[in-house]
Amino acid sequence: MTCSDKQVGKLMKEKHKYTKETGAARAGMDPKTARKYLKANQLPSELKKSPQPSTQAQLFDSQWSEIESFLDNAPGLEAKIILRWLIDKYPEQYQDKHLRTLQRKVRRWRALEGPKKEVIFRQSLKPGKQSQSDYTVMNSLEITLSGEVFNHLLFHFMLPYSCWETASICFSESFESLCTGYEQAVWQLGAVPGEHRTDNLSAATHKLGSRREFNERWTQVLDHYQVSPSRNNPGQSHENGSVEKSNDLIKKEIAQRLMLRGSKDFSNREAYEAFLAEVIEQRNRGRKDKLIEELKECKSLPQGRWYRPQTLSSTVSPESLITIETVPYSVPSRLIGQRVEIKLYPDKLEIYYAKHFIEAIVRKEPGETGINYRHVINQLLRKPGAFEGYRFRNDLFPSAVFRRAYDALIQHSPSGGHKLYLAVLQCAGNTSEYEVELAIDLLLTSAMAPTLEQVQLLVRSPDKEVPIVQIDQPDLAEYDLLLPTRGEPNARH
Repeated sequence: MTCSDKQVGKLMKEKHKYTKETGAARAGMDPKTARKYLKANQLPSELKKSPQPSTQAQLFDSQWSEIESFLDNAPGLEAKIILRWLIDKYPEQYQDKHLRTLQRKVRRWRALEGPKKEVIFRQSLKPGKQSQSDYTVMNSLEITLSGEVFNHLLFHFMLPYSCWETASICFSESFESLCTGYEQAVWQLGAVPGEHRTDNLSAATHKLGSRREFNERWTQVLDHYQVSPSRNNPGQSHENGSVEKSNDLIKKEIAQRLMLRGSKDFSNREAYEAFLAEVIEQRNRGRKDKLIEELKECKSLPQGRWYRPQTLSSTVSPESLITIETVPYSVPSRLIGQRVEIKLYPDKLEIYYAKHFIEAIVRKEPGETGINYRHVINQLLRKPGAFEGYRFRNDLFPSAVFRRAYDALIQHSPSGGHKLYLAVLQCAGNTSEYEVELAIDLLLTSAMAPTLEQVQLLVRSPDKEVPIVQIDQPDLAEYDLLLPTRGEPNARH
């Protein structure tokens, strides 16, 4: 019969008051069991025998000195690698099934004799003291814009105390994306915490001897906002742990929301940004009370932002191109031979001629191209033979659907298919690229050649008549009926 420590304790306490039989009955146990505990003068928990080492636990004893030397010399060595070495050296003694046993022995050795581990000292968070930022790569979520893969990063900004956060799309960990991301975040917040923490990214720091220091440009940005810069020690990401953890959480939530949405494809970047803004707004809803505490301790924003776009100039080449940071961009052909001014932002280029704004162009990364087919399509139609060998020909397929249209037209007319395609592309530039793409897809699905005539039949909608609305002059005397009659005490107005 198994007894509890409480039962045996009661037996011990009353052994001098009653006989063994009575004491056993009062303690709720058999007299024979009571005699055993009285003789041992120990509680049941004290009588439990220490487990004997099993054959499995002793399996590695003969080679343990070799294993221990590995662990001493390479503390991070994994048990599965050690086991593979043992299997190669002692194939008759060890097998893959012994991995769990070895893992337990290695874990025990590390706890009793292994190297000391680093201790993390969690800090007491104070409202308004600090903001943190970091970048997180979003490529694993496989976002697409109109079917095209959209590889990008998020600049992620948050307040550790309230967990209030915001994020903006960027394409590299550059100074421009850091500066504009930070400024966008604090202006959205409406205030500035007294300290901002980053990791040791090169956009904010540079190497000085054996350590890293903040560079001049990042210091100027934070001086403008009267904010003190801080950074975690190299390799110690936990020192920026609030935003690091928040990176994982926001990415998981975006992934879940995409599943709920049923599609990872967005019509354009603006639609995707609206989706991100909605996700972030919902995450911030439960943080309002703590955010109010934060804002009371934050500093006011300065009169204006610090960031000023870099201004460049370039002469438009005969190809109707300008080259910025090794990336070719097309501009309207009427500017060929003219010198234009370019304002360079992290995500776009603004083109000016003689102080007149021409257009904004999405900024590309080195190795990419920024060719807009609308800038060259009219000239290509005059010289269609140039299409086949054009070095930026791939940019003249706005999407995979247009590429399929080209292939179908070449099959339909091997000698003139490229001319037919250029006519369809011009139609897309002059009307609606989206509607033309839908028309092409419908024609291809119906096994029809997507010629200009067929596309126009689907895209061109009949003119709608504007209805004529007749509004009669009201009779102002009718408003007198709304006035209260004299002598009516509680008339409503």
